[in-house]
Amino acid sequence: MDDRLTIGRFARLTGLSAKALRNYDASGLLRPADVDLATGYRRYDSAQVETGRLIRRLRDLDVPLEDVRAVLEDPGQLPKRLAARAAEVEADVFRHQRIAHRLRHFTDPEEAAVTAETDTFVAGGLTPEEERQVAVDLFNHTWELLETSDRTPAQDDRMLHAAHASRLHWERTGTPRNLAVGEWQCARVYAVLGRAEPTLHHARRCIAMCEEHDVGPFYLAEGYEALARGHAVAGDRAAAAEAEAQAWRVAEGIQDAEERQMLEQDLASVPR
Repeated sequence: MDDRLTIGRFARLTGLSAKALRNYDASGLLRPADVDLATGYRRYDSAQVETGRLIRRLRDLDVPLEDVRAVLEDPGQLPKRLAARAAEVEADVFRHQRIAHRLRHFTDPEEAAVTAETDTFVAGGLTPEEERQVAVDLFNHTWELLETSDRTPAQDDRMLHAAHASRLHWERTGTPRNLAVGEWQCARVYAVLGRAEPTLHHARRCIAMCEEHDVGPFYLAEGYEALARGHAVAGDRAAAAEAEAQAWRVAEGIQDAEERQMLEQDLASVPR
């Protein structure tokens, strides 16, 4: 019995389009079992279906073609290649989150305002306005490092120090909201570094500041998002689920659509 499959049937079985199959044939990634020289019709062996499905799953995850090829040549490469892809996706998520938070900073008058008099000096000879800018720059630098997928150990250290330094400068010249956001960023950095205890500590500090100063449901919900992330890093799935549920309960009070979308993106990136 002939077990060769037409390109149409093979496409249906694997989830790949006929166009993609023709491209994969041309590139040598997945060649058909035979091609009719007279008609040019491609036919595939039934044993190739699982290979086609694997390619489709990897491409659905936006795994680059060179990585797909490496996995097909050596299946043992799969964990390494997927881990690298996951790191790239996580870095891209952090990049978009940083952009979103910066956009909020620039469009929120309360965030953009400089609250201190410029003729008052603080430690280091900086005016409050200058020190506020230092806090902003360090905050943004931390995000730049968060979105770097192949950080070195030295960059991990720099990221951690930048987050704490930003938080310190907010202590001198920021609003309660700035301080809460600083705690939230410290929690995010520790979570990325896989350190559960300090993640939980800074998440709880963020929540406490939000509740004490009533800075709004968005920032309080983000505090619970950080708490969920900390519990996830610690491997406590039940506590992570409860913190995430609390974030959603608080989020019911968020009126701004952009803030709600930002929270949803942050919660979606909590490790499962």
